[in-house]
Amino acid sequence: MAGIFLHCQSSTSSPPKAVPPAPGTPTQAQIEVPYAKIPIQNPVKIKAFFPFLQTLLQEVDSTPGYLLTEPLLLRANPWILDRLVATDYDLRLAQGEFVYDQRELEVLLPGDSLLIPNATAARILSEKIAKTRIDINLPAFELRLLEGDSLLHKIKIRVGKNEKKYLEMAKTMVDLRTHTGQGTIIRVNKNPVFYDPVDMKIFKETKRDDHRKTKMPLIPWLEPEINGIRYGQLIHPTTNPKTLGKTASNGCIGASEADAWRIYYYAPVGTPVQIRYELQVLDENGDTIRLKDIYPKKGPKLTKKTVPVQKMAEQVPADACWCEEHQS
Repeated sequence: MAGIFLHCQSSTSSPPKAVPPAPGTPTQAQIEVPYAKIPIQNPVKIKAFFPFLQTLLQEVDSTPGYLLTEPLLLRANPWILDRLVATDYDLRLAQGEFVYDQRELEVLLPGDSLLIPNATAARILSEKIAKTRIDINLPAFELRLLEGDSLLHKIKIRVGKNEKKYLEMAKTMVDLRTHTGQGTIIRVNKNPVFYDPVDMKIFKETKRDDHRKTKMPLIPWLEPEINGIRYGQLIHPTTNPKTLGKTASNGCIGASEADAWRIYYYAPVGTPVQIRYELQVLDENGDTIRLKDIYPKKGPKLTKKTVPVQKMAEQVPADACWCEEHQS
């Protein structure tokens, strides 16, 4: 990476430090002029995207006068999100393209440039990241990405089934309902290994809604800790978007591939998460409506041998992601 900076301002050899506060309101010019532009010399495929970012961050480190992080770099280059979203299997299929292995798609191309924000812009972006939060209402099958009180994205999701099931991963009966509460994102798994929680078999392929098989896509899975507990209910992409708007998972919160990229982009480790169960909500016209009770009080009959899904989080490898996608 050395020697490829363009339009660089003078660097500093001082150690990493927090993004400094700026007195007064910065001008647009102060915000827009980047510290550096890094040209992309060769195509970068999805399978190499995260290692590429890691190498770049190690090279840049604190030379702009603050510690450059992955969330800061991504926020400074919003066009990257558009590229990632465009790799969605169903979006490509709608355009007549079948993608067997999403990892082979190119997301960074020669001629692209990555902007390294200056200290002023980095401070403003850091404030935006600090204000970002995830709000989920289970019976609405809705995840909202918020910046303060401003809505960034409203995302249709699927949630845990209203049943109990034997899962080999937990070695007992498991309550599959998605748990409510408050917490934060504690882990972003960028290279997941996929386990079927029913039989603990690793798999690499999935059966799509169009009944064709593809390799599992490489999209980060986010793990929230809720109420101080790792329930194992991850936020992740589903390769079967027909299940969105339904109780269809083993406790996880599923989104389309495109929306899973959006969640990754906006919600790094430390992002606050709230999972609610509110049946009375306002519709688009501001009228109060009552949603269907997806987890009625009678629910699945639980016994002393039935455990919450967090048992899985305690027993599987750190890189494991348990998945209920169609595999056969």
